[in-house]
Amino acid sequence: MRIPGLCAMPLALAVFIAHPAASAAGVDASSMNGKVLVGYQGWFDCPMGGAGSWIHWTRGGVPTAANLTVDMYPDLREFGGADLCASAGMTVGGKTAGFYSARTSAVVDAHFRWMEAYGIDGALVQRFVTEIASKRRGGDIVLKNVMRACAASGRAWAVEYDVSGAPDPGFAALIEEDWRYLVDSLGIGADPRYLHEGGQPVIAAWGMGFTDAHPPADPAAATAFIRWFHADADARYRAWFMGGAPAGWRRLEQDARTDSGWKAVYASMDAVQPWTVGRYVDIAGADGYRQNSLAPDLALAAADGNAYCPVIFPGFSWKNLNAGPANQIPRRGGRFLWRQAMNAKAAGAQSVKIAMFDEVDEGTAIFKLAPTRADAPDQGYWLTLDADGEALPSDWYLRLAGEIAKVFHGQAPMADSIPIKPTDPSPIHAPRVRAVPLRSAENGRAEFFDFLGRRWALPLQTEIESPR
Repeated sequence: MRIPGLCAMPLALAVFIAHPAASAAGVDASSMNGKVLVGYQGWFDCPMGGAGSWIHWTRGGVPTAANLTVDMYPDLREFGGADLCASAGMTVGGKTAGFYSARTSAVVDAHFRWMEAYGIDGALVQRFVTEIASKRRGGDIVLKNVMRACAASGRAWAVEYDVSGAPDPGFAALIEEDWRYLVDSLGIGADPRYLHEGGQPVIAAWGMGFTDAHPPADPAAATAFIRWFHADADARYRAWFMGGAPAGWRRLEQDARTDSGWKAVYASMDAVQPWTVGRYVDIAGADGYRQNSLAPDLALAAADGNAYCPVIFPGFSWKNLNAGPANQIPRRGGRFLWRQAMNAKAAGAQSVKIAMFDEVDEGTAIFKLAPTRADAPDQGYWLTLDADGEALPSDWYLRLAGEIAKVFHGQAPMADSIPIKPTDPSPIHAPRVRAVPLRSAENGRAEFFDFLGRRWALPLQTEIESPR
């Protein structure tokens, strides 16, 4: 369809460069129930505006084939050069390769707009205890970017602390002090986009109970830590506590500490979120996990009066980061992720976390990714979406996440097979204009409604094209 009298411009571009004249209603942030959330690292950085350095992209310095620590390359075609860092050591199709920094508000805003557009409810924003001091010295730019992006996109969010490598004892005091700062200085408790449950803000802490370097070793210290959020803290700091637990939490085996005192720790959590990345490697393994772990886990959580939030992941690869096998856990065109989601729903889970939105380090990212080897840098090893012999669009895993959300929202039935095809039009790149003809706004801008039902205002000299 062409809007007469306006010059040509694709609608998809307009959606991301225009600002809505009135924002759409956001997701209900008052409850975890029915939510499909993503883990959001937000840890990538590069030198921009006289600040920053190459963090998480490389082992140090400008990216080269020899120092990469990521396996997947983001699809950055929607970003302008001002939003990216150029890499003198890498090219894509002979042109200088770009990388992004989460300190750039336009990047984080786009990430959360993608969540909105594809129907993802929000994010658990990772906050490593070992990095709290440096983040606060730097002004907590990424966290503030997330807060603004959630306000604009209507997504829900919550902090998820990661205790990896934190001091023992001492980790609890660091988190408690930081939580007071987040509530008092950043006002997250009053943020309408901050995720709540039972009238209290949600706080997640990942890593307690694991056998490796995750404090505390003493389960009594973990119980006291959780009790602080439930009862010992001043009322304004109390929270609904979700624990990122080992997969073997229920039987105190495999990746879980074996001291029987940990059973009381897990029972004291308001929600248990077992970590499953790498705990199975194919669809048969995912099915076995449903029978042997997921269903009995849910039963124990229910008996303890706790919620249960399964973790699902699309695949795994950390060849560049850890010298692991290339494409270590294949994605199988999305079928691996889909089966995990359907297993979780069939077992009775009411919410789910997808690990992760942006983690290209371990190959678990679901945001827009290079679909073919030609779309990634010419130098080095890169895992692209065609690695399993299937042609997929860069937004394929965002589309799958949206379909998973429909199931958890009760908008679509469970299905054995993925209900969409890679060749189907993207909801972003094939939107529908609902308000035709346009009316002129007082400020000389044309108004229309996009595929999300949002009202937009564009200059009158702009033409909008959309499918008939």
